[in-house]
Amino acid sequence: QVQLVESGGGLVQPGGSMRLSCAASGINFSNFRMGWYRQAPGKEREMVARALPTAGSTNYADFVKGRFTITRDFAQNTVVLQMNSLKPEDSAVYYCNAELPYFGVNYWGEGTLVTVSS
Repeated sequence: QVQLVESGGGLVQPGGSMRLSCAASGINFSNFRMGWYRQAPGKEREMVARALPTAGSTNYADFVKGRFTITRDFAQNTVVLQMNSLKPEDSAVYYCNAELPYFGVNYWGEGTLVTVSS
């Protein structure tokens, strides 16, 4: 059974930092592209950051470049999103994703709410 269990999230002030973690089980972690997506109320889900199977290979949405960092731990089967300089527009439900793009395999966590507000 595949599980993606997110932790972190909550309320943070603008300019603050927050760390999201996702623990993956039931998959061959090293084969999957791992990512974080987010969905704000009334908006479509969007990609935030992805970490490719090759260690150190990442890509980011333009709106988080320089502020967010995604890292994956192949020993612990976890992927972490470090978010700095948070803005109110970063408020959303953040979802962990595990994907095999060429095989149509896609798994999602349940999501964790991040609220950036003073």
